[in-house]
Formats: sequence, C-alpha cells, structure tokens
Amino acid sequence: MKFSTRAIHAGQVPDPSTGAIMTPVYLTSTYVQENPGTHQGFEYSRTGNPTRSALERNLASLEGAKHGLCFASGLAATDAVLKLFKTGDHVIAGDDLYGGSHRLFTQVFQQFGMQFDFVDASSSQKVAEAIQENTRMVWLETPTNPLLKISDIAEISKICREKSIMLVVDNTFATPCLQQPIALGADIVLHSTTKYLGGHSDVVGGALVTSDDELHQRLAFIQNASGAIPGPLDCFLTLRGVKTLDVRMERHCSNADRIARWLNDDPRVDRVYFPGLEEHPGHEVANRQMSAPGGMVSFVLVGDSEQEARETVSRTNIFALAESLGGVESLIEHPASMTHGAIPPEVRKAAGLSDSLIRLSVGIEDIGDLQEDLDAAIG
Repeated sequence: MKFSTRAIHAGQVPDPSTGAIMTPVYLTSTYVQENPGTHQGFEYSRTGNPTRSALERNLASLEGAKHGLCFASGLAATDAVLKLFKTGDHVIAGDDLYGGSHRLFTQVFQQFGMQFDFVDASSSQKVAEAIQENTRMVWLETPTNPLLKISDIAEISKICREKSIMLVVDNTFATPCLQQPIALGADIVLHSTTKYLGGHSDVVGGALVTSDDELHQRLAFIQNASGAIPGPLDCFLTLRGVKTLDVRMERHCSNADRIARWLNDDPRVDRVYFPGLEEHPGHEVANRQMSAPGGMVSFVLVGDSEQEARETVSRTNIFALAESLGGVESLIEHPASMTHGAIPPEVRKAAGLSDSLIRLSVGIEDIGDLQEDLDAAIG
C-alpha cells in the first residue's frame, strides 16, 4: 500500500465485536484472564492497550519499520532511549537542538555520568571527528529546531555502522511523509507525536520506531518499567490525526515554501532559514533525502534586534504566539525566550541561534491571509 493509504489503514481493523470502523478507545486499566496467565494478549494497560497497539503498528508502518512504541510525550520517548546507556557512555548530538532535549541531556542524564558533545551535525566530518572510544550514540535532528539545518542521514549512518554506534534520528519536523530515516540507516526514529502526526494541537505524545528486534525488546522493557505511556484517548486522537497526515503535509509544505520565498525577497528581512531555498547550505542533501522541505520557516529581521523580534511575534493575528508546532493552525514564536530558553545564551550563540530569531510553524490556512498577517506584523 502507498503511504496515504497506510496512514489511514495500517495497524487497524474494524472492531470484531461491533464492526466499528474506527479503533475503539479502550478505557480500561486491566483485563480479565481465563486462567492465571491465560489471556487475550493484554494483562495491564501500562504494559499494553489495544488502542495504543494500533497506533504503534500504524507508526511503524509509516516509517517502514517493524516495531513501534508510544510514550506520554516526545521527551518521554527521548528519556527511554537515553536509558539504554550507562555511566561513562558518550553521546554526540547536533548543536542546534530542541531545548527540551538539550535540557534532558545536560541537566538530567549528565549528572549520572553520561557524556554529551554537541557538534554541527550538518557536517558529517565534524560528527566523525567527535567520535571517542566510549561513543555509543549519535543523536540527530534533521531538519533541526529552529535553524533547519540538514544532516546527511545515510552518510552519518555509514560512519556509525563502521564504529558500532547507534544512530537515532528525531524525525518530528519532517514526519515519515517526507523522510524515512530507517531506510537511510537509522537504528531508531523518534517523534513528538504532539506535532505533525497528531496535527491538531489537542494531544501530547511521543513515539519510537525501529526494525531491530533486540532494541525493540529493550525499549519495550523500559516503556513498561518506567511507565511513561500515553492514555488510550491520546492514542485515539493521534491515530485520527495521522489519517490526514499526507494531505495536511502537502498544504503545510506549499504554504511554507511560499512564505519562505516571500520573506526571502522582503527587504525588511535579513536571513531566512528554509531548506527549500536553493541557497540553503543543506538544500542538496534535503532534496536527496526528503520529498519536500517541510512546513517550518525561521527568519531574522534586518537590524538583528531581539526587541523588534519580540514585538513582531506579539503583533500577529492569524499566527498564534505559542510554543509547539505542526498543527493545522499557524504558530509564531521567539525561540530564545520560549522553546529554547532552557539552553544557556552562550550555547545558543555558539550554535548560531540569534536571540532575534523568529520561528514559524506554517499552518494550512489561506496563504494570502498568512502573508497579510506577517506583513502587518513586521511593519
């Protein structure tokens, strides 16, 4: 089946008792057993729930993987991956990273003796040069948040395989609709399902997918042992959102492309970050590993003023000033004081993240309305 068909049907069958076409929301904590240990595949809803299982099968199919695991949030999924490692293990991550991931790495797991280095992962060579004897994982976002840098997944996966290093790719920005890292050599793919997969800003969740049977068993143990699972209604809402992922992403991408090119031609704008622009440093790699550049755009106004950026993001009417991304509605934010505020200013600066940067999650509204809103806000 093609992607759009799998988005609607994969992992789901009509309810056998009623014929309901939508996967039921199994609001139960436990399951009756015929005899001790004799049951219908479910014992306790932390360990497994039929609604969650349907979502896990669906997401695995969309990523072209064998196994899926769902979590209470994207950071809960990240936490599960980090629990695969131990004191003394070294992790390489991109230097342009979601603030929550950076905080979890440096303020939670680093205190337990794990080591983290952050490099410009748009350069495969810099990733290779950062490898140490104790390096156990490379963590990529591509496109990155919020500078939209691009990493060459296939090239970095080759580097990792030669050194027996795990490669994890956060595919939240691209979604499996635009990019499938497992096929490019990733061992694990992570999603904040809160974003494009859910797509309607009404649910928080996370997911991991892999085709490695042993990794799946280890992660499933952590999922059950730590218990950071999504509820069945969360899973239902995400499943419902995924059904329209393909058609939504088409509109997100077309709107973002037009917004980015319009901003790029505007004399009030100094820099635009969007991998669909030919002058973007990662444009060629993005064209090779993505079917479209995505729905995210970042930019800096002429003058590089943080105050002006703060005022601009506060003046929009259609673009809502809010954290998160990937919903049908357009969002605008100031990363330095919002999503990336947990990253120390000197670290942001070293990574090229200006305090005057503005990030857009371009929704699926009318493109003319979105341009008019931004035009008036920029002033």
